[in-house]
Amino acid sequence: MKSILVVGGAGYIGSHMVKMLSQEGYHPITLDDFSTGFRQSVRYGDVFEGSMADTFLLERIFTQYNIEAVMHFASFSQVGESMVNPQIYYRNNVYHTLELLQAVVKFEVKNFIFSSTAAVYGNPRYTPIDELHAKHAINPYGRSKSMVENILADFEHAYGLKFVTLRYFNAAGADPNGELGECHDPETHLIPLVLQAALGQRDSITIFGDDYNTKDGTCIRDYIHVTDLCSAHLLALESLLDGEDSEIYNLGNGSGYSVKDVISTVEDVLDLRVPVKMGARRAGDPEVLVANADKALHKLGWQPRWSGLPMIVQHAANWEKQKSSKPAPLTLVNNVVVA
Repeated sequence: MKSILVVGGAGYIGSHMVKMLSQEGYHPITLDDFSTGFRQSVRYGDVFEGSMADTFLLERIFTQYNIEAVMHFASFSQVGESMVNPQIYYRNNVYHTLELLQAVVKFEVKNFIFSSTAAVYGNPRYTPIDELHAKHAINPYGRSKSMVENILADFEHAYGLKFVTLRYFNAAGADPNGELGECHDPETHLIPLVLQAALGQRDSITIFGDDYNTKDGTCIRDYIHVTDLCSAHLLALESLLDGEDSEIYNLGNGSGYSVKDVISTVEDVLDLRVPVKMGARRAGDPEVLVANADKALHKLGWQPRWSGLPMIVQHAANWEKQKSSKPAPLTLVNNVVVA
């Protein structure tokens, strides 16, 4: 079994990736400081608690295991927070990632998969956005990710590190089997917020701006199912292990949905009304972000399975209902290692 280090494996996307890796015959090793992830979300492989900037812990992991590749999901990712507190984004997303990369080079791990973002593009000059679109990030979150992308290119040139950068659009949904889902605290993603408002778990959902130049005045985003996102990571991993060159891919479905579309879809799926409040625009929010993911489809052979918004919402709704009706499950990790 090939050992894969999943940094941030206790988070929303990382925990789904750990599960998929285990199912596909890999040995996932999670490194997470549990600042935003949850221990009970890591149900497969081995677990280390600590920071990706902890050089002693990294040395312990790389010495103990023959790591074939590193997957990095441990960035801070809230646009609004990055606008008011940029220092923590540059410290975690850039400096801490640099510490991780230095360990990767030191221990001669040759394959790195980076979780990037459509926020590197800023306000798009055209849509759908392809990978050739210029990078003009308009918030510290997007700029921090863009910096790491540049660092990876430099590390390949200097040290031979091969990488795949995956620029996500909006990750959404939950494990179709109901085992995993979103557990942010506090929750900031639109679909779970709308679901929670519909289910009476919060008073309302706030629409931040209805005066954008879109069909209904609200921001438009491209939503991609978290399981489809992970399947692209798996293909990216296999491409690197097979000796393919470094690459950058967009991950999205190519369909844009407005905030009001999401609210309407939730109401249709649940047959419940969503209480809505209007708010002012948030700084750092692009008007429209829709992916052109043709490169991933053709070069990686990626085939999204859960591309429709109603199914994404249905899986997320199943998770929200289950999460609110039961206590958190016990951790079912095979071998927990605490630093």
